[in-house]
Amino acid sequence: MPRRLARLEGQYLVMQSQMIGMQSSLDRILSAVQPQHVNAAMPPPHPGLYPTHMEAHHDAAVLQPQQRNGFEATAGSARNFPPLPGFAPPPHKYASYGIVPSTAASSDDESEDTLPRASLNAPIEALQGLANAAAEAAAAPSAETPRVKKRKRAEPIPRNAFPHVVEKGLVTDSEARELFNIFFAGCHLFIPLFDPSYDTYESLMERSPWTFDAILAVAGKIRSGNGPLSPTFYKCLEEAQGIARSSLFGPVVRKEAVQGMLLLAAWSTNGWLPSGHAMRMALDLGLHRALEKLVDDSGKQRTEEEERNLVVSARIWLCLYWFDHQMSLGTGRPIVLRDENTIRHCRVLLSHPMASPTDVRLVSLVELIAHKTQIYDFLAPLNGAVNNNALSLIRRANEALDDWWSGCDELHCRTMDQDSLLRKVLAGELHYAKLWLVCVALRGVAWDKMPFEQRELAFQAKDAASNCLTIFLNSAEYRAALRYAVHDSLVTAAFSGLFLLKMANLFPTELDLGAITAQVEQLAQLLSDVAAERYALTLRIMLANLRRKVGLRSGINTPIPTGPPPPFAENMVVSPTLFHDPAMPPPFTMEELGFAWPNDRGIFSPSAIPLWLQEQSLADLGLPVNGSDGIFLQMGGKNGWTGDFAPMPEAW
Repeated sequence: MPRRLARLEGQYLVMQSQMIGMQSSLDRILSAVQPQHVNAAMPPPHPGLYPTHMEAHHDAAVLQPQQRNGFEATAGSARNFPPLPGFAPPPHKYASYGIVPSTAASSDDESEDTLPRASLNAPIEALQGLANAAAEAAAAPSAETPRVKKRKRAEPIPRNAFPHVVEKGLVTDSEARELFNIFFAGCHLFIPLFDPSYDTYESLMERSPWTFDAILAVAGKIRSGNGPLSPTFYKCLEEAQGIARSSLFGPVVRKEAVQGMLLLAAWSTNGWLPSGHAMRMALDLGLHRALEKLVDDSGKQRTEEEERNLVVSARIWLCLYWFDHQMSLGTGRPIVLRDENTIRHCRVLLSHPMASPTDVRLVSLVELIAHKTQIYDFLAPLNGAVNNNALSLIRRANEALDDWWSGCDELHCRTMDQDSLLRKVLAGELHYAKLWLVCVALRGVAWDKMPFEQRELAFQAKDAASNCLTIFLNSAEYRAALRYAVHDSLVTAAFSGLFLLKMANLFPTELDLGAITAQVEQLAQLLSDVAAERYALTLRIMLANLRRKVGLRSGINTPIPTGPPPPFAENMVVSPTLFHDPAMPPPFTMEELGFAWPNDRGIFSPSAIPLWLQEQSLADLGLPVNGSDGIFLQMGGKNGWTGDFAPMPEAW
């Protein structure tokens, strides 16, 4: 008996210790969620947890070693991370790294008998709710039938954490309005994210300082053109990127945050990483379910605000889906998201009362990228082995692309005439898709070993490239709109010109060299005029190569030098005394590229020319494995925009 009592006493002590520990944990939980001042004697939280809302009021630039973004610092290894540029944590209780329940309309899909997402994302709030429910149940009369209380809705979205550039006094209201108007004069046509009637200056300024600042940064860059970038551009870009960096280790609560990140990605050459972050934010907010809910006819009535949230969420998701897939196909990187079910109802936007004028372009882009993804999945693994099955697929793909264009052009013509810009853009995308299709199929194929069928494909691609350039150059609206264009649209024009020059190199007697060079020279000048020198200079290098080979007998003369090279290319110019391999063609002089050079015949560094453009690769008509990254000149820069880091915009 004494032994049994001793054992029971030991078990009781263990249980008592556990209860004390649970009580202590509950006290800490309640003190964290209740709006009261924290006693200075309260024990500090575990170093591996996120900072509490009280700690978040300290300057984010001086995070304690034990509180860095949820990572525990070991003794002796503590160091300060680079501070954010003046972006303190939000003043509301969630802090900058806290866990916040998603409140986007598109994510509100849980049934009443499931565990709400708000509870999953906010365990402290869930425990508090359970404690309150238990207290209510204990206080209720025992005779009453227990009532199941419906779950509490997620808290309203907290106010914006960061002020916009106008509120901070960095940009005047009048200049901000000017930049805002520049953006909506053309940029929104290339990234159809917005509805101008809803996304007004005042509305976006209030809803999303991040997106507002990003819009002004893009417009500031465009306004500078070929001239030096303005201080306004730098201020807006620094603010937008600073807010973006603050979102990396904490959840977002506004769908507009996805818009801001997508804008920063779209007008940057290095858009792959920010595009991926935007995709993760959109998935976390549940934007990928917006279209499915929009077509849900279960009879559930939605308010006008709920309907607007679904339409905006669907538009953001479709634009992001297209952009992310286009970047993957354009650079040879793997496609991250493969679920086409999230876009299959895309045409519902076109008949919706809240449709935007650019939704027809957005739907066309999404449907085109779905075609191109299927084509790439079949052709890329062949590595240039164009067999009968591949030839059959190419024929069917061309027919499918024609059907795509016919259907989408019909949608456009309901509200646009024949010469409208968006219908010209649509036709250009058809011809470029046909060119791209052949270049994927011919990857790695040497022209002198081409069988008849592949040779025919090459000439079909030549016709597509020529048609693409004709649309660019013959439409005054398209030429004017290029100043607003993103990287993808500039690649469409420039690669078409490069492919024509390669064909002219390979088949000089079968093609009209004068017509081709005239087209490409005109395109290079147009790209220079819109500050797209990265693409223009790449074209000029290929033009110089063609002049060397066939210039004398075709009457193609070296252009008269007109001025200095673009600033970004100055570090690519080297002394003519540089050692040169006699087995290789001599380097191009700046005069051959059409530039005046103050020194004695400066030459363009051969190592700066991408492999796909070099002499040993001129017979390769296929796209390189890394896509546009292996075709166009690379420019230095720390963030894809250039900020203080280079004298010209990198996206152009």
